[in-house]
Amino acid sequence: MPEYEFTLRYLLLSGLTAEALEQRLYEGGCADALLGLGQKGRLTLAFTRPADSVKSAVISALKDVAVALPEGRLVEVGPDWVCMAELAALLKCSRQSLIELIGHHGDTFPLPLHGGKAGLWHLVDVLAWFAEHQGMEIDAALLEVATFNRAFNVARECRQMSEAERKLAACQGEGR
Repeated sequence: MPEYEFTLRYLLLSGLTAEALEQRLYEGGCADALLGLGQKGRLTLAFTRPADSVKSAVISALKDVAVALPEGRLVEVGPDWVCMAELAALLKCSRQSLIELIGHHGDTFPLPLHGGKAGLWHLVDVLAWFAEHQGMEIDAALLEVATFNRAFNVARECRQMSEAERKLAACQGEGR
């Protein structure tokens, strides 16, 4: 059975200690996750999970975390959105060489989701570009995970937009 590597990022408003989080996640079926607690109120779980498909791996992890930490709010399934530093690390090159490469191929390189000093790209777009334009061999498992994660995150954003639009319409209807 293949193993899939991915991250789940959460917003946690509870004041649980690292030990309490670790215990709840372990008991909830997330023994295959490494915990990251860098920013206050944020939790990153790096999973290596065996499953028949990336979808099964991610969905089962989401369900396990929901049981262990029902108060957690999912922020992102990754890897999906990546910054320049993350791209350079994944592609095993320097940020400077990546900046130069993008500069030389600006007409074909994927547009960032967010430009400026801190650009963000969908990882799957960049991987596809490197395969097509640079002849780079891309790890099939990484491509599969990045493709699924993009679709998952975009679908989640669309649901949230629809909910926000419904709430706004309800508020506007009440004000008439």
